Amino acid sequence: MATTKLECGNPGIRLDVFISESLGRDYSRSFYKRLITTGMVTVNGKEAKKAGMVLDKGDTVEVTFPEPENSDNIPQDIPLDIVYEDSDLLVINKPQGMVVHPAAGHHEGTLVNALLAHCGGELSDINGVIRPGIVHRIDKDTSGLMLACKNNETHLALADMLSRHEIVREYRALVYGVISEERGTVDAPIGRSTSDRKKMSVIKDGKSAVTHFSVVNRYAEATDLLLRLETGRTHQIRVHMGYIGHPVMGDPVYAARKPKFGLEGQALHSCSVTFVHPRTGETMHFEAPVPDYYLEAINRLTPL
Repeated sequence: MATTKLECGNPGIRLDVFISESLGRDYSRSFYKRLITTGMVTVNGKEAKKAGMVLDKGDTVEVTFPEPENSDNIPQDIPLDIVYEDSDLLVINKPQGMVVHPAAGHHEGTLVNALLAHCGGELSDINGVIRPGIVHRIDKDTSGLMLACKNNETHLALADMLSRHEIVREYRALVYGVISEERGTVDAPIGRSTSDRKKMSVIKDGKSAVTHFSVVNRYAEATDLLLRLETGRTHQIRVHMGYIGHPVMGDPVYAARKPKFGLEGQALHSCSVTFVHPRTGETMHFEAPVPDYYLEAINRLTPL
């Protein structure tokens, strides 16, 4: 592991801000925050757990950078639906059922395995060798658009845009029941469920989460929605829709006992993404129509 030693000359500055300003050319502020909360930063020889701690002039800060994780990731010639590609990034239309990166029980056949083959190893390594190129994820059974990065500069820029909510992501979802409002907003904090640690839930001390929705069409059993994420919490749409009494159709976790209408996973599709290209400054907008599994579920519904 490599350690960098810094001395504070600006009293009253936050620890994370100080580190970011000192070393920010190499990594993002969110990356440094993760180092702090995981015990990789000391102040005057003592472990610092809070990113917001205030420094005094002359304080010595040591930042330790972990070694890259070992990985057996192998390139696999798996077809990819690439919507856009340049020397910095890719926009991929991920199919339902594909896992984004290797994890327990899914060591091959993932999006990362396919990217390694397609890009020849030319992928960002900010998230280590387990998740090369991956700046954000969508669930295995969620289909649609996601971004991947070929270099660290682009990865850091897009990660910062995500944290500032500057990347607009829209989804289509079929949810159980008829929503009477034409549009609405769910503003409810999300955190790990206290009753089931495998689930996320709306909880009082969770992280801020905001989802906007509008009605595309209504059926006797369900509503077809267009949703826009203002934040990007784990399972955000699935949790928020369940919270307002309209869980996503086919969801095996948050609507396990409801009829599936032929679905093998949740009817949730990342249908559009809009962002400013980090290198060119051009506004990029991409769309992906709802896939066959989504249309087949609609065909099983009863028109109003």
